[in-house]
Amino acid sequence: MKVYLTQFVKKITNPERNPRLFPSEQERCGAEQAVAEPVHAGSCAGARPESFHLPVGRAKAHYVRSMFACIASRYDLLNTILSFNQHHAWRRLTVKLLRVQPGQLCLDVCTGTGDFAIELARATGAQGRVIGADFCEPMIRSGQSKVRRQTGGVVRMTVADAECLPYASGLFDVVTVGFGVRNVVDLEKAVAEMVRVVKPGGRVGILEFNRPPAVWYRPFVDFYLFQVLPRVGGLFGRRDAYTYLPESMKSFVSREELAACMTRAGLDDIQIYDLNFGTVCIHTGVKRMEPRL
Repeated sequence: MKVYLTQFVKKITNPERNPRLFPSEQERCGAEQAVAEPVHAGSCAGARPESFHLPVGRAKAHYVRSMFACIASRYDLLNTILSFNQHHAWRRLTVKLLRVQPGQLCLDVCTGTGDFAIELARATGAQGRVIGADFCEPMIRSGQSKVRRQTGGVVRMTVADAECLPYASGLFDVVTVGFGVRNVVDLEKAVAEMVRVVKPGGRVGILEFNRPPAVWYRPFVDFYLFQVLPRVGGLFGRRDAYTYLPESMKSFVSREELAACMTRAGLDDIQIYDLNFGTVCIHTGVKRMEPRL
């Protein structure tokens, strides 16, 4: 059964054998290619500049890709340490809230090393299919063996850009993203792409960091994010990667603004769930069956 499923998943994710799943790049994104840029050894130095400024536009895309490429081999360990091993539970809860069913076809965007894709595969079962997509190729490579070992071939890991997904419209039952929408250049475009590829009536889930609504709690969160987290992250690699995280959280849209973005993209029944005193949020929505008049 595992051999059959592995062959089947490879078949449906082969662009030449299934053009509906993978429209041509010219059809979807013109000449833009969702391929990781090379990362040079010098760019992985752990030094942090005296003042850190968030990059914007295409510079942000290049920075994020290079940053994750440099920490890919230690990404899972750092996630476990810095989240106090809670990140798996957050993903499992998101999958539960999305009511993922056995046999469904799911997509995880900004999949990294595939942790969210693994949780989706556990819910879809052996008859389901899951695609994990990320624009950072080293992250995909780093997670492949883990994903294969834990899912038996149900998950297919691919390189693709969240803002230009190479999949047909209305294809997936469920689309998720975990801690990834902060990193995109164009939030509206990325959310719109997730909505585009999900079926009418299908569900979209966004798991992301956010600012806690309780003002009294924010100083404690800021101390951890801006003082503790970069120092711990720096012990394992690039300190600026974990300086970027709190800065990107601070500049990210509010939970209400993200919900409004999802509504504009074509989702209804938006639900917001605060976790960890509001520092982590789950947003879920259902794609409209018909365009709103």
